[in-house]
Amino acid sequence: MQTPQLQHFYINEEQSVYLLKAEDTRKHRAWIRLCNQQLSKLGYADIEFIGKGAYGFVFAGTNDIGESHVFKFSRITLPRSVQDRLEEEAFMLSQLMHPNVPNAIKFERVGKQGIMVMERAQGEDLDKICHRMGVLPVAMIVSIARQLANLLYYLRTGKCLVHGDIKPSNLVYDIKNDHLSLIDWGSAVFAQRDENNNSVENNVMSLMSNDQQHTNARMGDVYFIGEEQLNGALSSPRFDEQGVTATLYALASGQISRFGSKVIPASSLGLPIELARTLDGMLSDDLERRNLAGDYFLKSMRHNHRMHLPNITTHPVHEDIPLWVLPKQKQVETVSYSSRKSFLKEHNTQDPIAKMDDVQLEKYYRNFLAGMGDTEKGFVAAVGKLAQYPIVGGLAIHWRKSGVYIDSNLAIYDPETKDVLIKAVNNMVTLARGIKRIGVFKACFFNAKDTLHLERQHASEPYQMVNDAQLSFEVGDVPASEGRSRLHSYFEDGKDPEENLELPTEIMTELGWINQIHHTGCIIFEALPNHLKIHSYLRLLNPRKQAAFRASLDRILHHATKIQGHGVSGFMKLPYKNTRQFSHIDRKSDHFYPKNPKQAALSPAQN
Repeated sequence: MQTPQLQHFYINEEQSVYLLKAEDTRKHRAWIRLCNQQLSKLGYADIEFIGKGAYGFVFAGTNDIGESHVFKFSRITLPRSVQDRLEEEAFMLSQLMHPNVPNAIKFERVGKQGIMVMERAQGEDLDKICHRMGVLPVAMIVSIARQLANLLYYLRTGKCLVHGDIKPSNLVYDIKNDHLSLIDWGSAVFAQRDENNNSVENNVMSLMSNDQQHTNARMGDVYFIGEEQLNGALSSPRFDEQGVTATLYALASGQISRFGSKVIPASSLGLPIELARTLDGMLSDDLERRNLAGDYFLKSMRHNHRMHLPNITTHPVHEDIPLWVLPKQKQVETVSYSSRKSFLKEHNTQDPIAKMDDVQLEKYYRNFLAGMGDTEKGFVAAVGKLAQYPIVGGLAIHWRKSGVYIDSNLAIYDPETKDVLIKAVNNMVTLARGIKRIGVFKACFFNAKDTLHLERQHASEPYQMVNDAQLSFEVGDVPASEGRSRLHSYFEDGKDPEENLELPTEIMTELGWINQIHHTGCIIFEALPNHLKIHSYLRLLNPRKQAAFRASLDRILHHATKIQGHGVSGFMKLPYKNTRQFSHIDRKSDHFYPKNPKQAALSPAQN
C-alpha cells in the first residue's frame, strides 16, 4: 500500500458526534474524509466508514474487480504494544480456513499506522438486524445456533483457538442465503486449556500458550462473556461457548446482554424446548451444569438440520407503560442519562475485574457494572437499549415492598419503531419487577442534536455563549387519554446523591419558575474543565405560556456562563402522576415453541 501516512489523525471515544466539542467534531470528520481519500487513491470505490472499537477503526470498499474488502486501522494514540494487536489479529485470522470466517488478505504498516485488509462478510451484523426486527424468528435463531455450533467445534479441534468476543455485533448474517460470518478476531488467542480443562500443548500452541499460571485471554464484551473469562481464568473453548449462549439468548429475548436470564429465562422465550433448556443450562451459575449443557449444545445442534419451524402468528403486544408517537417525524440521535444507580450495587468488596489490564475495560465497563447483581445489570442494559431508538422523555421507577411503581413519559418520533420498542420497554419493566430492593432509579432520554455547547480557554474564565443559542422546546397538547392529574416536580425527591455539580442560585430560581408551567422533559448540565454541555428535551403542554417559557429558558442559558466546578446535574419533569403499579416477580413462566405449530394460537399473555 503506497499511501500517505494516516497516523496523525484520531477519532474520539465512542459517543455521539453531536456531544463532542466543535474542534473534536472537526477532527473526527476530517479523519474520516482523509481515510476515504486514501482508499480512493488505492482504487477502491463505494467506501464507507463501518465503525470503531477500543483498538481501531474500520472502513470498507470495493476494488476494481468487484471484490468487497474491509480495512482495519489501529489507533496510533495507543501504546505500541496495544497497536501490535492488529498484527496479531491478522496472524490469528490467517490460521483459520472455515466458511463462516472471512479470510485475511494482508497486513501492512504505513509509517506507524497498522492496516489489516480482510474479505468483507456478506449481510448485516446481528446487532443491527435485532435493532430493526426486535426478537428474531425462531427458525433464524435455530439456524444461527447450528452454524455457531459447527464453528465452535472447528475452533476447538486442530489449533484450538478462542475468539474471545462472540456477540451479535461481531456476527454478520446474510438473511437471503442463511449464512453466518464471525468477524473481529482482535481478542483471539490460542487456548491454554481444552474443554476438559486439560493443558493444551503441541507445536505452535505450546510456544504461545505455555504459561499455565497467567491467562492469555483478552477481555471481550462483558455483556456477553462468561464468568471464567471475566475472572481471568486460563483461556479455554468454554469462553466461546459462553459468548454463543449469551448471543443466542439476546437474539431470542430482544435484549442487549446476558444478564436478564434469571428473571427472563430462555425457557420463557418461545424457543423449541430442547434449545431453551440447553441455553438455560449454559447460562447456569453452576460450572458443571454449564459444561454439560455446552457439550450437549455442540452434539445436538451440529446435526440439527431438519427442524420445520414456521413463523407463528401472534397477537399484538400491549405496552406495560405508555409510549406516545409524536406527530412530527424528525431525525433523532438519542442519548440516555441515568442516575441513582448506587442502590443497585451489591457493594462487594472484591472487584472481579480489578486485575484485568485492558483498555476496553477501563473505558466502558469498570465503573459501570462492577458490584451489581446480574438482574440489576440486565435492567441498566435494558434502559440503555431504549436509547438506541428515536425516543425522548423520562422514567422514574420506585421500588417498594408492595411492588414496583413507574412514572413515565416516553415519546417516539418514528412510528415504525414502536412495535420493536414495546418489546424493549416490556423487557425493562419485567427486569425491574425482578429487583428486590428499596430505591429509586431515574433516566432521561434526549436528542444529542439539541445539545448546546459552551466553551472557554481556562477554568478561571466564564463559559462563552454562542450567538443566538437557545434551548429548544416543542409545543404540544395534553394526551386526552391521561386526563387531569398532579404534576411531577423537579424537586420532589430532593437532591440526587450522584449529581455533584452545584448550579448557580439564579438557575435554580428559574427552574422553580418553569416548574409551575405545565410541561415535560429534562435539562442536564454536564460540566467538563473547559466545556459545558447542556442537554435538553422540553415539551410545553400549555401553548398559552410560550412567551413566559421562552423567557425563562433564555435566562437559564444566560446564567449558565456562571457555572463553576465539574460534574453533572440533571432535572426531569414528568407531566402526570398516573403511576403504573406492578407486582414483584421471581421469573417469567415457561413458554416453548409448540410441538405442532399448525395448531398453535398464542394468547397475548404468552407473547
